[in-house]
Amino acid sequence: MYQKLLKFMGAGLLSVMVLAGCGADDTDGAEGNNDADGNGEAAAAENNNNEENAANNDGNNAADNNDDGNEAAAAGELEEVKIGATQIVEHPSLDAAFEGFKSALADSGYVEGENVSYNFQSAQGDQNNANTIANNFVGDGVDMIFANSTPSSLAALNATGDIPIVFTSVTDAVGAGLVTALDEPGENITGVQDLHPEAIPMTVDFIENYFPDSTIGTIYNSGEQNSVAQIETLEEAIDGTSLSLVTRSVSTSAEVQQAADSLAGDVDVFYIVTDNTVVSALETVVASANDHDIPLVVGEPDSLGRGGFASYGIDYFTIGYRAGEMAAEILKGEKTTLDFPVEDPPEMQLMINKEAAEQQGVEWDDEWDSIAEFVETE
Repeated sequence: MYQKLLKFMGAGLLSVMVLAGCGADDTDGAEGNNDADGNGEAAAAENNNNEENAANNDGNNAADNNDDGNEAAAAGELEEVKIGATQIVEHPSLDAAFEGFKSALADSGYVEGENVSYNFQSAQGDQNNANTIANNFVGDGVDMIFANSTPSSLAALNATGDIPIVFTSVTDAVGAGLVTALDEPGENITGVQDLHPEAIPMTVDFIENYFPDSTIGTIYNSGEQNSVAQIETLEEAIDGTSLSLVTRSVSTSAEVQQAADSLAGDVDVFYIVTDNTVVSALETVVASANDHDIPLVVGEPDSLGRGGFASYGIDYFTIGYRAGEMAAEILKGEKTTLDFPVEDPPEMQLMINKEAAEQQGVEWDDEWDSIAEFVETE
């Protein structure tokens, strides 16, 4: 009986050990993927992972495709454009206007070297060159012409009735025949003028207040419509004051020094309007003003840095920037030139160069300390 009991206990222990061994094998299989169930679960998990990866890949691809689509859409909105930039001559004011134009386009998404290119051409003060430049732009198929000055704008308008033209540094767009009225821009032309309507009258008031009974000497190119218009306005503003006017007309910048020296003995104040020919040779007028103690009043602030004494002027970068804002909307197809009336420049400011005042023998008026903005000679 005792032996039977031992045999029964031994058989039970062996069964427990066999069962325990099978359990150990199952565990090993799960860890090592050695049994059929383990492999199936792993395969299922792998399949699930593959499906998830596929889904993720599909999602990522879709997202990438959407990004590409958005980029394509963005690229579609800002297609690469070519702009022909024509300028009658290079001087700081016109150069600042061009910089403002490019800056506004860059702020609107047209970055030079990426999706916009500029073909800048200076006519070197020659109207025939301006005509040739404009015709070449048309032949090259530019998308827009930026015309910086009245002669450049006229040349561009004569060259094309189709390509959009945005101008600035134009003094009298109506008088020059660029548009019929400021609120009636042309089919393919509009822009921003550089002469505030009150600039010349306020300058005359300044001279009348601080240099009464003076004879004003001015030099201008009678071939520039913008200059002729300013001289006419100057004559009207002087009428009825204690002031008088003497003028000299030049054709090229080479004639400016002789004209200035010829005026020096006869005038009390020089006043140079925004005439491109004279401004491009302003240093010769500054030298004459300094040599003869004649205050040199100028038509734009950039000439103060070159030695002018005072100006009621506008910032050329600002008017160029505004022209660039117009250009960006036209290039994007959001508006046409007909949607932009020709604009005048924003507010003016009396600006004075103290160093130039001293060199030109100007007696300082303390009131200027409170009403003027000061500029140093560059």
